[in-house]
Amino acid sequence: MTASSVVLLDYGSGNLHSAERALVRAGAQVEVTADPQAALAADGLVVPGVGAFAACMAGLRAVRGERIIGQRLAGSRPVLGICVGMQILFDRGVEFGVETEGCGEWPGTVDQLDAPVLPHMGWNTVDAPEGSVLFAGMDADTRFYFVHTYAARTWDLPPSDHLAAPKLTWAEHGGKFLAAVENGALSATQFHPEKSGDAGAHLLRNWVQSL
Repeated sequence: MTASSVVLLDYGSGNLHSAERALVRAGAQVEVTADPQAALAADGLVVPGVGAFAACMAGLRAVRGERIIGQRLAGSRPVLGICVGMQILFDRGVEFGVETEGCGEWPGTVDQLDAPVLPHMGWNTVDAPEGSVLFAGMDADTRFYFVHTYAARTWDLPPSDHLAAPKLTWAEHGGKFLAAVENGALSATQFHPEKSGDAGAHLLRNWVQSL
């Protein structure tokens, strides 16, 4: 059986080497590139991201990454965002009072967590919904590795009569925030699966096997 092909989008942000190793261990055939043709042709596209929302969007736009994501989703081709790679899928991000336009795949704003200790750094449990593909086969007390100050704290996409409801996974640090979303071909995690040990490997394997 041929391994699923995955492009890890190289736009100047993200833990590319650790993410590549984790995806290979999950059973994928991985190419790290910003080449649009390769990114569109692959079975799956992973959009990593670390650092500031604005810097990630600038890097993404420099390689026309937002168009690649949009074109893939228009054809129901799987995309997985990780950390800031999840955040940039929303309409906008607000950091230090500066608002930056995101990819707009989901409505809503990414802003600072309402917590006494920031960043949220370390291991945390999540509340995954029934029927989740990403979290299939995992216990409720499974922990994942987070490092972030900002997150989407609400889900603003209205229900649809024609499309399946997104599967939303929540976590808490000061208040609730979205730890993961599964919305048709578009999935994302606020935590770093590539830094989450066996749990992250399990999640990436679930995603790769779904391609």
